[in-house]
Amino acid sequence: MTLSNLPPLVTIFGGSGFVGRHVVRALAKRGYRIRVAVRRPDLAGHLQPLGTMGQISFVQANLRYRRSVDRAVEGADHVINCVGVLFERGRNTFDAVQDFGARAVAEAARAAGAKLTHISAIGANTNSESQYARTKGRAEIAILETVPEAVILRPSIIFGPEDDFFNKFANMARFAPVLPLIGGGQTKFQPVYVTDVAEAVARSVDGKLKDGTIYELGGAQVLSFRECLEIMLNTIDRKRSFVSIPFGVASLLGSVASLVPFIAPPITADQVVLLKSDNVVSPTAEAEGRTLAGIGIEPTLLDSILPTYLVRFRPQGQYTRGGRAA
Repeated sequence: MTLSNLPPLVTIFGGSGFVGRHVVRALAKRGYRIRVAVRRPDLAGHLQPLGTMGQISFVQANLRYRRSVDRAVEGADHVINCVGVLFERGRNTFDAVQDFGARAVAEAARAAGAKLTHISAIGANTNSESQYARTKGRAEIAILETVPEAVILRPSIIFGPEDDFFNKFANMARFAPVLPLIGGGQTKFQPVYVTDVAEAVARSVDGKLKDGTIYELGGAQVLSFRECLEIMLNTIDRKRSFVSIPFGVASLLGSVASLVPFIAPPITADQVVLLKSDNVVSPTAEAEGRTLAGIGIEPTLLDSILPTYLVRFRPQGQYTRGGRAA
């Protein structure tokens, strides 16, 4: 195979993370050459078996350092940004990673003449009270100003084997007699399967999504926070009571938890702000076909996937009486 007919090269920022590794798998199956741009390439070796020999390579990059971003994008045909932070820690702030970093990726992609797909989040809004949502919103504006043909994907909460939602509460249910319902647990979510999100990204790289468009990715069901926890408890065959925690109290607890060094806080004050708004696909996106169904992907049911990875939280694991997972 000569250089002129090599498969397209795709650079994936954050390719070793929860969403990124599934994007790598989806693109590897399609035959793309993949360059995974991460802060610690030495910790990304688990991605190698997802492709054939030489198909997946690694490069050191940090979105806070522009030169490393430019280097990671050199020669790429398409760039994907999967990087995001759920809470701030040290120099990895929302501004540095989700605003400055996303702008850097967009500018590097433009300079390299590469196409761009960016993973944002439902709720991204420059006017939001949440700093997470504000920086996501600012990034979207900067990206479309820099690369007008970029594709932006906004998922709701993402579930899958390495998720930080169902795994967190299932683990909590192993020890805690009650589970917290922030704001009464009425916030609506539309949990979307990580493989479906990765497939949407891959179709963007294939050129099947409309340039310069923001898509909203939600799953098959709209569920309240409480309903999500009830489904999780049923899956792990445990009974727990719920305790409602007002937003104000939860915000105070989140502020205190964020002060503890070296430990990921169970919730932050900024996340409490996010919980004040529903996290579902908008009627406009539904009407315009800017959804999973609109691009030909049938959303995966939550019940069909949760037992495959939450089984480890059952009292006797897969051997729990009445367990649904093998």
